[in-house]
Amino acid sequence: MGSCWSDERGGRAAVGEAARPSHPGTGGGGAEGATETSEAVEFFHKSRGLYSLSTQLEFSLSASKLRDMDVLSKSDPMAVVYSKKGDGTLEELGRTEVVLNQLDPVWVGKIPVIYHFEIVQPLVFRVYDVDTKFHNVPVKALKLGEQDFLGEATCVLSEIITKQNKSLTLKLEAAGGQRSMQNRGSLTIRAEETVASKRVIEMGLRASHLENKDVFSKSDPFLRISKTVESGGTIPVYKTEVAVNNLNPTWKPVRLTMQQFGSRETPLVLECFDFNSNGKHEIMGVLQKSVAELEMLQKGRTGASFQIPTSVRSNQMKTLKSQLFVDGFLETTQYTFLDYISSGFELNFMVAVDFTGSNGDPRSPLSLHYLDPSGHLNSYQKAILEVGEVIQFYDTDKHFPAWGFGGRLMNREVSHCFNLNGHPSDSEVEGVNGIMAAYSSALVNVALAGPTLFGQIIDRAAQIASQSVSHNQTKYFILLIITDGVITDLQETINAIVKASDLPLSILIIGVGNADFQQMEILDADNGKRLESSTGRVATRDIVQFVPMREVHSGRISVVQSLLEELPSQFLAYMRCRDIKPHFVN
Repeated sequence: MGSCWSDERGGRAAVGEAARPSHPGTGGGGAEGATETSEAVEFFHKSRGLYSLSTQLEFSLSASKLRDMDVLSKSDPMAVVYSKKGDGTLEELGRTEVVLNQLDPVWVGKIPVIYHFEIVQPLVFRVYDVDTKFHNVPVKALKLGEQDFLGEATCVLSEIITKQNKSLTLKLEAAGGQRSMQNRGSLTIRAEETVASKRVIEMGLRASHLENKDVFSKSDPFLRISKTVESGGTIPVYKTEVAVNNLNPTWKPVRLTMQQFGSRETPLVLECFDFNSNGKHEIMGVLQKSVAELEMLQKGRTGASFQIPTSVRSNQMKTLKSQLFVDGFLETTQYTFLDYISSGFELNFMVAVDFTGSNGDPRSPLSLHYLDPSGHLNSYQKAILEVGEVIQFYDTDKHFPAWGFGGRLMNREVSHCFNLNGHPSDSEVEGVNGIMAAYSSALVNVALAGPTLFGQIIDRAAQIASQSVSHNQTKYFILLIITDGVITDLQETINAIVKASDLPLSILIIGVGNADFQQMEILDADNGKRLESSTGRVATRDIVQFVPMREVHSGRISVVQSLLEELPSQFLAYMRCRDIKPHFVN
């Protein structure tokens, strides 16, 4: 059912703004419309399994061969987990219970942790021997300075979730990570997603003979699905796109997770509205059915009649001629991003740097390529470092292809795809530091030129991704393009992106400087409109995310967070389109 195209970020399409032209004389939605849109963004993500970046995890902890601090018995250990902030301070995330008289404890208490794909999350684990006189004190009330310190371990969260079974064993060290001759034992951390169920229902819904609510045209219907709760109210969980000018609409397939619909017997309220651009959508009909009843409609090939209140204040319902039909019903398992990553799937990082003349002479402090002797990073260095530091944990060999474009090489020829390290045939460098070193070296050996062309870079990245597909389905490629200018091969770039949309590839673009980046917004299909090549071919899915460095929310969110927000969704969209499953799921 359905196509591989998915509006990974398209909240507008969920309530129809992108799917429907404005009526003459209207100025778009007002405050109520804005509420509908933000509500739709949240539920649109979840309805398609495109969860936001934050994933709720639980840590299970165990240790072995801890130091024995007691004289007449063994230590009574407790573990404390911290998140390390950017300024080096520690924020406590939680504590385990105290396990009495045990040097190889397996703690029962779980530590809740929120995983964010888009940032590096350093963690600190400390183990204490709790003094006997405090055994009746709740663990949250214990003063850690009064307990015996047994050892600490550090890692970043990505290191745990990329391991098989999402489990990592670390050696305990002295305070501050200082190594000592004493063996302090080891700590094992296992992460689990707190997902109640990965079962997903996918349905094809259509309506017939809807009552027209418009005067000069037909209504523009969309469905809103809500779950009933014990208090008697309802919670919206899904909205379809708007079917423009259509009284017999067939909507795109609806995906509902068990977290959304509750159980197969939980009543769902399905409301059909006529879309209005001012946000005051008019009810066209309502009905109540559980998932089990919707499945019966599909099996019986029968429709359910919509109803409508006879008046605003009346509880009486009038049955309408309009009906809802379920044309397809499929129950599947929905795997998460972490299911893939922890079963050996990788994100392979590639980077391309703009060497066009509009960046300014690298010797000038005003240049975007200026290498400050004091060590202050320029915009290109910041982008490489921040994006690379996140993605490197998802790439086992950490060998990254690195290119430049728009530069004049030693042979006086301008190249729009050259190896940043200067090697004639091998573009790979080792680690993020290797990219930084190759970039600095290239600024000495390559003259800035132009114009700004993306086509060759994207084709080269697509070639690598295509070669991987034939023998390895566990690799997904991330191309980071850092640029300061307006591209002059827009149609060629669109053609390359459309062609690459079938491949395991995402393209991240950071715009530096003060150029007009309006063309980049065209490449980033966040308005729900798919890119179309010059031959009329439409992109299979959205694979581009663009962020101008100057417009990143006044420092409240980093460029990296803005840039990477769609990546897990794009990864999942590709894997689900190809029906590629994780190697093992716990």
